[in-house]
Amino acid sequence: MTLHTSASFSTCDFCDAHRADDSGDFRVLSPVFKDFGGQSSFHGQVLTVKCYQDNSHVKRAVESDGQGRVLVVDGAGCLQRALLGGNLAAAAVRHGWAGVVVHGCVRDLSEIRVLPIGIRALALNPMPTLRADQGQTGGAVTIQGTLVQTGDWLYADSDGMVLSCRALHIS
Repeated sequence: MTLHTSASFSTCDFCDAHRADDSGDFRVLSPVFKDFGGQSSFHGQVLTVKCYQDNSHVKRAVESDGQGRVLVVDGAGCLQRALLGGNLAAAAVRHGWAGVVVHGCVRDLSEIRVLPIGIRALALNPMPTLRADQGQTGGAVTIQGTLVQTGDWLYADSDGMVLSCRALHIS
């Protein structure tokens, strides 16, 4: 298994190369996400989870074989509860996930910032979620107006995050 936790790519270079692409195959995620993980650059194929104040599907995903993928969690931008904390982030590392992007909150900063995984989210919130097995895994989601689908490729570095329908060339 190849983990995609370090990178020799630049999202700026990808944007330069795709600046005229209006097909929708190349997209940039809105610059509202903060970097909380121990790995600032990461990339991999996407698996999506859609949930609201219930991280049951997030838990199930990070406890499965990550295969170097990136979990993109559409938490509807909710800031009332954290969808990922130290225990689930550690599980993601153990199971080979390259990163987790949460359109919502995370918690346990002292734990997640030292883990060798990329973690992006809108904010921190110490309140845990509920677990009522609500949500969906694997469907298309829209985050801050940007379509994200399972099977897309996500690339994150200190300049931002981009998505592509196919793997991009990395030098």
